[in-house]
Amino acid sequence: MTPAARAQTAIEILDRHLDGTPAEAALTQWARGARFAGSGDRAAVRDLVYDALRCRASLAARGGLTGRGLIAAQVLAAGGALDAIFTGARHAPAPLTPEELARLAAGADDGPAANAAESSAEDLAALDCPEWLAPLLRADLGADFEPVMRAQRQRAPLFLRANLARNDRAAAAAALAAEGIETTPHPLAPTALEVTAGARRVQGARAYVEGLVEVQDASSQAMVAALPLAPGDRVLDYCAGGGGKALAMAARGARVAAHDVEAARMRDIAPRAARAGVRIEKLAPGAVRGVWDLVLVDAPCSGSGTWRRTPEAKWRLDAARLAALNALQDQVLAEGAAHVRPGGHLAYMTCSLLSCENGARVAAFLAAHPGWSLAVRQDLTPLSGGDGFHFSLLCRAAAG
Repeated sequence: MTPAARAQTAIEILDRHLDGTPAEAALTQWARGARFAGSGDRAAVRDLVYDALRCRASLAARGGLTGRGLIAAQVLAAGGALDAIFTGARHAPAPLTPEELARLAAGADDGPAANAAESSAEDLAALDCPEWLAPLLRADLGADFEPVMRAQRQRAPLFLRANLARNDRAAAAAALAAEGIETTPHPLAPTALEVTAGARRVQGARAYVEGLVEVQDASSQAMVAALPLAPGDRVLDYCAGGGGKALAMAARGARVAAHDVEAARMRDIAPRAARAGVRIEKLAPGAVRGVWDLVLVDAPCSGSGTWRRTPEAKWRLDAARLAALNALQDQVLAEGAAHVRPGGHLAYMTCSLLSCENGARVAAFLAAHPGWSLAVRQDLTPLSGGDGFHFSLLCRAAAG
């Protein structure tokens, strides 16, 4: 595919997304019918679509909230030539109209105002921050508000976790290097490797297939590394999803059980565990019984710390959804707490930057549940390199 054909494909996918189709579904639908597109083409189209969604507000301010408007503004933002893409040739976008060109010229972005505390709607668009969320994020992030929002406009790095059940970080890095995948240790976690070259080779690499490494964000790895685990501890991952944290805990020698309210979310845990050389027990929804040394509640959340990876979630979130998430977070915290043994620990995690999902939920839990105390709290933003993440470790009083 030519660059212009890739741009036209991205335009069509973005238009389907703007009409209500999730971006991943729109990309999948296109890929299934695009037998002519090689892996490089598919990756390039995906990058165009997700780059546009990360910067949707700023690009729309310049080119309009359509597939054509977003891609045209994206071409200009990258320093490209519009007449090299919008040619009207076969498979290329039609030439831009005088009206479209005038809008693009008038909407040139001069960047946000220097005083982020007084940002206008135009400034927030330049930061690609939803206007209704800006007061909450500004209050929670303080001086980091603008740097964090700028970071969220960029692609996230690819991080791997060295699987301690099979090797250490140095051995994993050496195995990857032998296959042309370059990595560097990341300071957030002792298992974290940031891929610096060869990222598209990872899933086909022997090191990945044989379970020497797993894909996991560095912030997520850091939070698991902070858990007070000893070999043989019984651990319940109450909202396990695909099992990334369950695998990391099992690699540390814990006896892990995974639970999720939707069993389908856990369908990949068994093959992932087999590849990693660890054992994870899967519990049916609602089938949790007894108490555990540690219960991890990785709660459903806004995902505001992961907007680099899931940019459409930034534009889909609204106040009603956030309130519903807060209620659900209170619910799963209380449910998880019921399965912690006296003297045990409850770990609460989110990939959110918002205190209403983090510290406020923990404070509400502590106010309603005597006999618990906060032992550790840690908050990370994308400025640390990984995703935005919250971790609170709660201790249950010992019996007697």
